[in-house]
Amino acid sequence: MTTRIPLPFSQFVVKVHSRCDLACDHCYVYEHADTSWRTRPKVIGDEVLAKAAERIGAHAATHRLPAVRVVLHGGEPLLAGPDRLRLVAEALRAALPPGCALDLRIHTNGVLLGRAFCELFAELDIKVGISLDGDKAANDRHRRFADGRSSHPQVLRAVALLREPAYRRLFAGLLCTIDVENDPVAVYRALAELQPPAVDFLLPHATWDDPPKRPSGAGASPYADWLLTVHDLWEADGRPFAARTFESVHRTRRGFTSLTESLGLEPSDLVVLETDGTFEQVDSLKTAFDGAPATGFDVFAHSLDDVARHPGIAARQSGLAGLSATCRSCPVVRTCGGGLYAHRYRGDDGGGGFDNPSVYCGDLMTLINGIAARSGPVAVPAQAAAPVVPAALTPAQVDELARGYGSADTVAALTRSQLALTRAMLAAAWDASGQGRAEAWSVLSALDGAAPAAVDAVLAHPYARAWAARCLAGDLGTGLGPLAALAAAAAVRAGRGDAVAVPVRGGWLHLPTLGRIAVPDGEAVVTGAADGFTVRASDGTVHTALDEPLRRIRLAGGWTVALEDLDPLRDSHDHAVSDRLSDTELLDWAGALREAWELLGRDLPRYAEGIRAGLATVTPLRPGPAGRDVSSAARQAFGAVGIARPATAPTLALLLTHEFQHVKLGAVLDLMDLYDRNDDTLYFAPWRPDPRPLEGLLQGTYAHLAVTEYWGTRTLAYDGLPGEAADRARREFALWRRYTAEAIERLAESGSLTGTGVRFADGMRATVAPWLAVPLPAAAEQAAARARQERAMV
Repeated sequence: MTTRIPLPFSQFVVKVHSRCDLACDHCYVYEHADTSWRTRPKVIGDEVLAKAAERIGAHAATHRLPAVRVVLHGGEPLLAGPDRLRLVAEALRAALPPGCALDLRIHTNGVLLGRAFCELFAELDIKVGISLDGDKAANDRHRRFADGRSSHPQVLRAVALLREPAYRRLFAGLLCTIDVENDPVAVYRALAELQPPAVDFLLPHATWDDPPKRPSGAGASPYADWLLTVHDLWEADGRPFAARTFESVHRTRRGFTSLTESLGLEPSDLVVLETDGTFEQVDSLKTAFDGAPATGFDVFAHSLDDVARHPGIAARQSGLAGLSATCRSCPVVRTCGGGLYAHRYRGDDGGGGFDNPSVYCGDLMTLINGIAARSGPVAVPAQAAAPVVPAALTPAQVDELARGYGSADTVAALTRSQLALTRAMLAAAWDASGQGRAEAWSVLSALDGAAPAAVDAVLAHPYARAWAARCLAGDLGTGLGPLAALAAAAAVRAGRGDAVAVPVRGGWLHLPTLGRIAVPDGEAVVTGAADGFTVRASDGTVHTALDEPLRRIRLAGGWTVALEDLDPLRDSHDHAVSDRLSDTELLDWAGALREAWELLGRDLPRYAEGIRAGLATVTPLRPGPAGRDVSSAARQAFGAVGIARPATAPTLALLLTHEFQHVKLGAVLDLMDLYDRNDDTLYFAPWRPDPRPLEGLLQGTYAHLAVTEYWGTRTLAYDGLPGEAADRARREFALWRRYTAEAIERLAESGSLTGTGVRFADGMRATVAPWLAVPLPAAAEQAAARARQERAMV
């Protein structure tokens, strides 16, 4: 039993050819400790390929993966030939379940890359990464043919092809292995001149048994010095390409995830398939000892879930708990992450295997501190150390969300990504607790394999992630009791007889997604059974029923929403939460929700579809001051909104739509950066008197797209009709369409939007444009102008 929920694989390296046409003397496949390549077939066979595609497809379906990344590798994968590569791509794509996207890539030395291959890759949508160590002198130091000839001219021709307009979208970037004897300035300039979209600067593989070269007179940390020189040039040039090493240091210092396995504490979700059908751990382990990456598993006899439970895989997924004592006490551990797993190996007597700091420990410390000194202090957000899952959206879905909408399929993709993030955050919170192995975690881990639907149902509860976020931010006031409660709720749902001890405080045992039971403080043991459950309280009494179940309201069309008035962690919103609703209050809520849902389905169908797919929980809030509606979306509680029940059902419909916009955009921001997070400028939103950070302006603008459409739809419904309700709709519509349009332009002019952020601004502009063209009476425009002036004077 591992101490974490097994993490499904979402990245696969598939070896399509096991030999190479170059003889690079720093190659870990052929020149380091592992010799397994000698006995493997040169090309992946039809049976291996078919079974591998089947395994990957089944794994994606079992774990409901929104996307998988497959890298075609070798040896040199182009040696497999175009027909074999086509077969591989088509087999993989055909095996994936509906809704699971394939991100297919190939890593090549570029020697054989010609126009025919590029045409094939354009047809099959295969991105291409090329190994290039810099200028000719740098590249020729290691990357030569067996007869000593330079490979540099051929690689430059390959890069030139990928830079052509027809193939530019295929160019994934360059991989540069560092040699400290190469001039870092010359290397950087040579690579930057090629205008790659990204460059990965890779430390040469080494271990404590076979350490990296350190030329005399080069100083104590030559690799850090080399990288810092390149970093400074990269910064001075305005970061002309993505550089995962540097960006990962910047991101992890701000509490976000690393972009590379060689830094940070994120668990690895990658596995390698060799040409003979055997599964291996990461390729870099070939540098440790002969057979180091082996798992003993193959595609014919083992599923990918079997591979995920391999001890070596688990060791690379154990975060802080899997590091040496030296690393755990290091001040930069959350950025360094102990370095690449293979680089920790020491095999001599008492060497500890992988239980060591990286052989590059000093260099990593110097690099991280050097970048920190250049960047200055940073604020760590509440989601610090919370791993972010890979992008889960298709381009069409991104465009749909950019317009402010979100179909059921699109919001379901966001929901899946959020569930994966919750799992990763719970694992990180567990690691950070330092409390080792425990019954609750073991039960949750076992149930994740035996009854995954039960675990998913509990982990999808919005306040499970909210608790993990608090822990990762350093708030351990609740201890690990909420984790035990999650495990107990999963055990009850699974009904297999699993037992979990749960701490009880305040006289209530709360089971997330189920309800609560009145028991004395202390420790209660919850046991799931096929026909229910039992709870043995600290005073010896046994309970077999919930005293206060979580209540759900079924709405038209089969949508069911929970009214969460029990969970002690529901106070994640900016407003006070309501106590347990009385029966009368429950009936009032049910009636208001049914009316609001009917209105949404009729008047705002493009928003309603996503709300139905993603909004599972409404948390009642206490009423605000008289005449003020109160609502909230908690950034770390996907799937929930907090609302104080308003006076009318139409207002409830508006609040639901408004807050779910925040929920959607929060999930998008977990997947992709829409703006430069280093921008600390404060921006004025037209509807607020106080300046806001850029994310606040973005969130408000996105929410007010829905507000604009709400009032616009009501205005059209009142077309030509008199009355106060009609006049109010016109005034509000005039006000909010102008506010929203101005805010979109303010975002666009900030200069801090990423490419995807610009895409969102363009999408929002396209959505609001038709509403700006709707004619309104002069009285409505004048009333809106007065309201704007009054608000500006507040």
